[in-house]
Amino acid sequence: MQLHLINLGCARNQVDSEIMAGRLAAAGHEIVDDPARAATIIVNTCCFVEDAADESIDTILAAAAYKKSGRCRRLIVTGCLPERYREASADALPEVDLFLGTGAYDRILAAVEATPALRGNCLLPDPDRIVPQGADTPRTRASGPMAYIKIAEGCDRHCTFCIIPQLRGRQKSRPLGDIVGEARGLIAQGARELVLVAQETTRYGYDLAPPVDLGELLRALSDLADDVWIRFLYGHPQSLSDDVLNTVAARSNLCSYFDIPIQHSVDRILRQMGRHYTAADITAMMARIRRLVPDAVIRTTLIVGFPGETEQDFDQLLQFVRNARFDHLGVFSYSDADDLKSHGLPHPVVPEMALKRRDRLMEAQRTLSDAALSRFLDRELPVLVEEAPEPGVFLGRTAFQAPEVDGLTYINAGEMNASVEIGHFVRVRITDTMAYDLVGTPV
Repeated sequence: MQLHLINLGCARNQVDSEIMAGRLAAAGHEIVDDPARAATIIVNTCCFVEDAADESIDTILAAAAYKKSGRCRRLIVTGCLPERYREASADALPEVDLFLGTGAYDRILAAVEATPALRGNCLLPDPDRIVPQGADTPRTRASGPMAYIKIAEGCDRHCTFCIIPQLRGRQKSRPLGDIVGEARGLIAQGARELVLVAQETTRYGYDLAPPVDLGELLRALSDLADDVWIRFLYGHPQSLSDDVLNTVAARSNLCSYFDIPIQHSVDRILRQMGRHYTAADITAMMARIRRLVPDAVIRTTLIVGFPGETEQDFDQLLQFVRNARFDHLGVFSYSDADDLKSHGLPHPVVPEMALKRRDRLMEAQRTLSDAALSRFLDRELPVLVEEAPEPGVFLGRTAFQAPEVDGLTYINAGEMNASVEIGHFVRVRITDTMAYDLVGTPV
């Protein structure tokens, strides 16, 4: 059977989609790029914020149109949207034949091959159920030198603005040996960068018996190959240990890149968010990172417009960003929903004001990023080459540019075109900088 799979949302969803595609391919089904050719269309959804939920619904309705204009006879919706809205999804979206929640993506083959009698059913096991995944789990990923590895599922924290524990259940770390086995297989397939993801990577392994930690995992992965970058995303200020920092500092193939979402810098707002640290703790954490890893690059994300955020609070956050000088910054406006603990908190911020605050923060960050990148002028940096958009021009990333969220490095190869290969590292002399991107020539 020919199938078309659409992935929405974060890197964790991307891994789930690749595993679903792998299971289907292993069973003899063909994944096609054109939805008009597919007998079954699968949409793996995200609904972390309102915009993501809206995008998921729009995508589902667009896919449903192929039941009239294409070959589609079955539409399956997986992931966060059916998990969050449960049986209401079937009532609101009669175009969908089957729904699978986040804890059921391993049942995709049964869903694709199910009898028509199951139409409209929702397979929603307890999100605390551990989806079986070993080193030999089939997985079909997009071509390219970067691969995500999900090292844990779920979260045990209770941030008031976040729905993830309800959607993904408690934290469930994968055994270290399974992760190393998967990494070894990805490297054999040509991966030159492995990006570790989880809801909180820096808390990896505490729930295993016996417990392990992220530092131990990083050392095991680093030992696999000297010429493969290892990066981890989605850390937490309270679980970033000195062991992890010292490990990154000691290993050349561990990217000195720290993605630590802090969400805000006003202590009162942090308490209302359910984040149990202060602005002073954040400042101390950043100083510790930069002391133990001198070449560290720090990325964070913030939420503006949280209920109760005053103009004075926002001014304090803006000044904090200017003083902290994060290398990379993402800003989201608060997204309310009646199933969040933060719903109903007093003094809500109107969405238009939240968007204005987001834009002001990003404008400040643009200036800070431009200044930060200027320090790389005339330096030679290793770059992982990923694309060739036009003859003689390549796109890649340095170790301090994470995939999809940060800037790129443009490589003007000129007469050295033959020395630059997609999927390989090349040394690049930086000749120019932009607000978020670098420009250079191969050495």
